[in-house]
Amino acid sequence: MNLELWKKIKKRQFAPVYLLHGSETFLIQETKELLIKYSVEEEEKDFNLSIFDLEETPVEIALADAETLPFMGERRLVILQNPHFLTAEKSKEKVEHNVTVLEQYLKEPAPFTILVITAPYEKLDERKKIVKQLKKNAEVLTVNTLSEKDLHSWITERTNQHRVTISPSAIQELLHVAGTNLMNITQEIDKMCLYLGENGEITKETVKLLVPRSLEQNIFSLIDKVVNRKLDEALRIFYDLLQNNEEPIKILSLLATQFRLIFQVKELSRQGYGQQQIAGNLKVHPFRVKLAGGQANLFTQEELLGILSQLAEADYEMKNGKMDKKLILELFIMKLGK
Repeated sequence: MNLELWKKIKKRQFAPVYLLHGSETFLIQETKELLIKYSVEEEEKDFNLSIFDLEETPVEIALADAETLPFMGERRLVILQNPHFLTAEKSKEKVEHNVTVLEQYLKEPAPFTILVITAPYEKLDERKKIVKQLKKNAEVLTVNTLSEKDLHSWITERTNQHRVTISPSAIQELLHVAGTNLMNITQEIDKMCLYLGENGEITKETVKLLVPRSLEQNIFSLIDKVVNRKLDEALRIFYDLLQNNEEPIKILSLLATQFRLIFQVKELSRQGYGQQQIAGNLKVHPFRVKLAGGQANLFTQEELLGILSQLAEADYEMKNGKMDKKLILELFIMKLGK
């Protein structure tokens, strides 16, 4: 998790070199913004903050800037973005990088510069000398998909920044209705904190009042109502989606995605895989696996295969205009609810 690193940055306890990498680009951006905020004064940014895109600029030119003395300030902040040469991927960039210059810099970083390398890639090529050297000499932050536990910690920390508290049941409800996208969660937390003010408390009722359900979460709720034989409530969600101008074919596609996930989770669980293993295999957040696992218990494998077949048939009928799209979905939901 990034919380300890963030605390150090806020205390202005800086490392000479940072490597921020992983697939959770929102956290990379947040960490980068914190470094900008706390390491360089606002009036110095024009002189002492430099950002280089390594898809356009050779790394040796960026490092020459890092070795330049700060102007009217105590330090420089130099940010290097998109270093494809740290990965095993074949880069399409036309820029040639003299990586040896970076290797030499890491042995003796400029004492007046904070060098930040942001690599928004899930994996780096551990075989490369420069990657090994970075992991040895830099402060490394790896930010791939957060576990449910880390999500809870991160949400609590975010609300604390606003001097607002949040209950465990409210966190759970927030994840249910807003999903696990960190940008969406952040926007909703900031909105609720602004509504409550300092020393407020976010409760489950606050989340229900202020946070709209994402389309994906509405689909999850629709399925949940159907499988629990609450057909009236399921249809009400469906009609609300139509009223909000959601296309029937998009709703159908999300229904198919969720049922496919439910089937895959059920099958992998049967084979003995744990929640984290399933999430890794299917490339989805563990929290989604947890929710899908709960719904999977309500179906047999044969029932799920039958539902996927019905969804495929509904998709064919929609695309061939055999019946009104809205009616196709209504019939599917009613049939599922029986």
